[in-house]
Amino acid sequence: MATSLARLLPELRACTHCEPHLPLGARPIFQLDRRAPILLAGQAPGRVAHEKGRPFDDASGERLRAWLGVSRETFYDPACFAILPMGMCFPGTGAGGDLPPRPECVARWRRRLLDALPRVTLTLAIGQYALDWHLGRKAPVAEQVAGWREGLARGLLPLPHPSPRNQRWLKDRPWFEAEVVPALQRAVADALA
Repeated sequence: MATSLARLLPELRACTHCEPHLPLGARPIFQLDRRAPILLAGQAPGRVAHEKGRPFDDASGERLRAWLGVSRETFYDPACFAILPMGMCFPGTGAGGDLPPRPECVARWRRRLLDALPRVTLTLAIGQYALDWHLGRKAPVAEQVAGWREGLARGLLPLPHPSPRNQRWLKDRPWFEAEVVPALQRAVADALA
């Protein structure tokens, strides 16, 4: 039997399990409510999210909300969107951007928290690590996102990361904004209805 979200949240907020590996210390960033019909499965909070204590409160979030076709208020309503990254804390920065989410976090929290979100009907897997875990296979982001129709039929829509660093990726794949974004907006509206 799944543990209730109400019982898990205090433990999650107090988690310091990965702290020795985190350059800015532990600060779990998430938004969870058992009523949420949509799960945003991201990678890990960035430096700005760590500083503000709020996920996607940056340029990536602005682009993501535009893709979703929702207001800031709806996006940050936990009864609408559960935001559960693969790693709850900022993992640090490497040569090519932020480091991967801490694997200990996934092992410790992911299944328990997903089991405590009974009303999720649409999962949006954002970025390589979330795509690999939720789709159950490792493949390039472009390949996984190109299979969006099959995923959407199962209530799982694969998305690239909305980071401004992905301008080139989006420019090289105009089909994403022409085909996937309108389907994404319809799916989000349906899930929230």
